Amino acid sequence: MTSQTHRASPSPHDGSAARASAAPALQRSTARLWLGLAGWLALAFVTAGIGSIASVQAPQFYGQLAQPGWAPPPSVFGPVWTALFAMMGVAAWLAWRQPPSALRRRALALFCVQLVLNALWSWLFFQWHRGGWALLDIAALWIAVAATLLAFWRLRPLAGALLLPYLAWISFAAALNFTLWRMNPQLLGG
Repeated sequence: MTSQTHRASPSPHDGSAARASAAPALQRSTARLWLGLAGWLALAFVTAGIGSIASVQAPQFYGQLAQPGWAPPPSVFGPVWTALFAMMGVAAWLAWRQPPSALRRRALALFCVQLVLNALWSWLFFQWHRGGWALLDIAALWIAVAATLLAFWRLRPLAGALLLPYLAWISFAAALNFTLWRMNPQLLGG
């Protein structure tokens, strides 16, 4: 009976005491990771929400515009942006998980800058009907996203790769912005 009791208690030599004390730290670390993911996704989707406030009347306004034959229908934008904002949040989370460094701080700052530019575009284009200003904003957005993509790539290639569809989409959106602005000076002047 004594030998069983001795075997059941942790010995400082068998590592079980260290494993027992590491369990709460692992739980805190895992919880921090999940909270971090939720936080970065929330930041991305709050940005989407700010942009969507300006876009409440977007389908009607977009429908009034003279459009090129390659312009997508309004129903395409919601699903595409939902997927892109989710990928942005995950990309930022992957970058955030890397060890603290000047590159990580710069990459996450760039990420936040591009979110501001992203939200501003919807206000410029859909709410204030300023096609030229929206075009300037999307050009700055493209540069900010490209810089964020490169910085994320240096931290973790998957984080950068998750921004490739976003960069492709805003490249398309910039071309569409320019074309709509030129085709609709009476509705998008400025």
